[in-house]
Amino acid sequence: MIKKILIIFLFSIVTSSCQYFEKPVPSEQELLQKELQKINWSQVDEMPSIDSCGPIQDKNQRQECFFSFLTHIIQQKLDTDTLSVLYPNVDTILVKVTVFPDSTLKFEPQFPNDSTRYDKAIIDSVLLSRLKDFPKIHPAVKRGIPVKTQFILPVILNVE
Repeated sequence: MIKKILIIFLFSIVTSSCQYFEKPVPSEQELLQKELQKINWSQVDEMPSIDSCGPIQDKNQRQECFFSFLTHIIQQKLDTDTLSVLYPNVDTILVKVTVFPDSTLKFEPQFPNDSTRYDKAIIDSVLLSRLKDFPKIHPAVKRGIPVKTQFILPVILNVE
């Protein structure tokens, strides 16, 4: 008899206690918000790159290869230009480079806030006219999706 009562008692505890283990299922929006908060939006999974830097496995070395290549190409394209003639005292120009998800590039010179000695329109036009026909650049990737990236490169003029 005691065994039957004990079995019935245990059975009722097991069947009624399941409700204590149930947890509310989060909504789709809650799950999405939690996942979005986990993502570091200020960093990309892969930086932009070019084919010649592709075989490099180390992320930092591949990034350095890309920046070196881009700086070298920009220096080459601006080397024989009027910037060194117009501004002989300027040896370095900062160029803001934007790589769009469709692999297009945009170049913008960056000037110090107190720079009134530069004709920004001339430098902009020189950059636009000279910085064309770049090799194929692969955009940065975040979670498997191409994304826009921006960075500032110091470009040395009059490289000899």
